[in-house]
Amino acid sequence: MTTQPIARSGAVVTLSLCFAIALLEGLDLQSVGVAAPRMAREFGLSVAQMGLAFSAGTFGLLPGAMFGGRLADRIGRKRVLILSACIFGLLSIATALVSSFNMLVLVRVLTGIGLGGALPNLIALSSEAVSSKARNTAVSVMYCGIPFGGVIASMIGIVSMGDTDWRHIFYVGGAGPLVLVPLLFAYLPESKAFSKASHGASVKPAPVSEVLFGASRGLSTLQIWISYFCTLIVLYFLLNWLPSLMAARGLSRPEVGYVQIFFNIGGGLGALCIGMLMDRLRGGVVVSGMYIGIIASLAALSMAPGFGALAASAFFAGMFVIGGQSVLYALSAAFYPTAMRGTGVGAAVAVGRVGSVVGPLAGFCRDKKRVLSKA
Repeated sequence: MTTQPIARSGAVVTLSLCFAIALLEGLDLQSVGVAAPRMAREFGLSVAQMGLAFSAGTFGLLPGAMFGGRLADRIGRKRVLILSACIFGLLSIATALVSSFNMLVLVRVLTGIGLGGALPNLIALSSEAVSSKARNTAVSVMYCGIPFGGVIASMIGIVSMGDTDWRHIFYVGGAGPLVLVPLLFAYLPESKAFSKASHGASVKPAPVSEVLFGASRGLSTLQIWISYFCTLIVLYFLLNWLPSLMAARGLSRPEVGYVQIFFNIGGGLGALCIGMLMDRLRGGVVVSGMYIGIIASLAALSMAPGFGALAASAFFAGMFVIGGQSVLYALSAAFYPTAMRGTGVGAAVAVGRVGSVVGPLAGFCRDKKRVLSKA
């Protein structure tokens, strides 16, 4: 069993707080998809404009991840995580206050910077809170907060089904991180591994080229980047367009919400199960099975004839796509040494975010006219 190394008080506190931030990040990431039909009606948006609105937040994720990870190797994971939580909390509330499409795009880009800065530090803090034997499980425990946050977003969408106002979901998503900031200050311990590597002082990280490509890391870095890119294309396409695509298949709004809930529940369970398997089995076997599962579940999702089949297909798609992404985060955290882990993970997340931008934008290239007209 690999759960024993996790059962230390400091690790439990770290994983609990990181899970809470990941939960709120997942809520924010899927808020736009849930609010999309009502936003489109209020602002008179085309499908192409909605694709841009979906991708706006992910544009910000790219520089946020890169600079957030880099800064964490200089001043610490805890400080950068707190700063990132403040940014995406305040900007999520600002999303609810926008009055035009241009303002919406700008605010979502800035929100993405905060979200992007948080993720590499959540990964680093979780992986460094436990022994190397439990690292995949720890990162998976943290990361399953993201799909469970998506469950909350979907439930808010179902509860507010008859309400034409889409703004309340962003008020909820913005208030949560701001409430957690004092708890992060008071209770979140800085990574002992980082403190040991930096000797308790601010340090100057190694050059980026040395971190990513030095000491024969070049090929592995490129492999990690390609895996992130391909997986995040699929993940963010589904995160943003799944509600609208299901509506275009003729599902009612409650049914759309339930399909999205199944997708996220599958993602959370997949993150936990696949992460634990990575600590028990050969990594190559688990990753190969994960990609086979992604292909099979997406094929099933495209051919599912009705609500029941769509819900089941969405569950398995979430299990393998979201669960698989959590494995990639754990692998990158394990690959880079402590002193450069923030930079290495941040760069991988940033490259993956290019895929997360491509995914939503690709959504309106297929069947442009149907998606929002039936949403």
